[in-house]
Amino acid sequence: MNEPPWLPEGNFAAWSRDRLALARRGADECGDVWQLEPGVYVAATAGPCEEVLHRAHDFPKPPSPLFPPLKRAGGAPTPEERAHARAARMRGLRPQAVSARIGEIASGTVRFADQWPPSRDVEILPLVRSVLAEVGVRYLFSEDAPILLPFARQLFVAREVLVRPTRWVWPGWVPTPARRFRTRQQVAFTNALRPIVRRRRSSGRLGDDVLGQMLRPSSRYGALSEWVILDTLPGTTVATFETPSRAAGWILLCLARHPRAADRIAAEAALLPADAAATTSTHLESLQYTRALVREVLRLHPPSWLLTRRASRQTQLADYTIDAGSTVLVCPYTAHRDAREYPQPDQFRPERWLDDPCSPAKPGVFLTFGTGPHSCEGAALAMAMLTVLTAHTAHRYHLSEPPGPEPGYRVTTFEGLATPGLHLRATVRGRGQSCLR
Repeated sequence: MNEPPWLPEGNFAAWSRDRLALARRGADECGDVWQLEPGVYVAATAGPCEEVLHRAHDFPKPPSPLFPPLKRAGGAPTPEERAHARAARMRGLRPQAVSARIGEIASGTVRFADQWPPSRDVEILPLVRSVLAEVGVRYLFSEDAPILLPFARQLFVAREVLVRPTRWVWPGWVPTPARRFRTRQQVAFTNALRPIVRRRRSSGRLGDDVLGQMLRPSSRYGALSEWVILDTLPGTTVATFETPSRAAGWILLCLARHPRAADRIAAEAALLPADAAATTSTHLESLQYTRALVREVLRLHPPSWLLTRRASRQTQLADYTIDAGSTVLVCPYTAHRDAREYPQPDQFRPERWLDDPCSPAKPGVFLTFGTGPHSCEGAALAMAMLTVLTAHTAHRYHLSEPPGPEPGYRVTTFEGLATPGLHLRATVRGRGQSCLR
């Protein structure tokens, strides 16, 4: 049997010490696919990563353990019900729907710049997460967002507690304190959402938000049951702001480290309307360099840098045999550093995403939001949130890191690539400083 190569001295102990370094080393020394432990493989380059994500029957996505369905008489939602729920959510999350509400999104993200106290070092992730939570929850639930926002924030706390690295890995059926806390927060969120669902259905005013789309019957599936809606929305709610918040940390750090790029974004943003609520899809399309910078940061620092799949049967991947039941770790972090896909892959070059004669060849596979049948359903919303937040922040402030030889943040890789503890300073731009010279 043709097995993927082993990385010398590569094992879970080395992996836990420095995941990013070992992932880079595995891609450099072993190529497309390599073996970390018996039955654990890493898809390291663009081709096999994309193949795994597209072959959902051979490499199905495992169910998320973070917010499993609550126990009830009818059991968990069936695969068909989950597919119906996803299709319903996507009606409210597709790019056209996001563009139609860009003024609302911009109004929410501009509050980030409003709330940033200038001229002093600030731990930025809690601030950006608070603002994006308001934007995400309002996008899902519109006028009912103020009721649900406190419960959504507690869901995020439960998620953080649940994924915190621990010395012992307990079986899923063990009711650890973190799992009991998670269940309590799910129940609280569900109890707050249930009367909203019933009120909208009984009144016939379903709403034009994502919840409203889920309440509308489809010609193919009919109406979603109340329990399917309640079971599938906690994870979606947290995802609208949790992953974008991680990405925003890297983007803001990039603005501090690349002031010329920040100046160029500020010049673009100067053309946005003074009233953020008046922002239109045309304004969003005009932020070409801002969007290019966001994509470049997401290429270099994908928040979901490692995706887990499990082989449902013995199959082939990149000419190697993968046994049934094996775990395949899909690594966008190394795939985005594949020189066959991206010239000078380690360099920060937003220009690579611009469609003009001076740009290099079109960039290759972009896996920050996944691909295939299980790609991120909130990709358009996340890109809109991050683009307008970046534009308004750069237009108003120069960003800088605290002085000193050590970085003012840590890099964590467990359950996502993030910069906890990130401190930055915002200095108000003077009149005319947002223009390129």
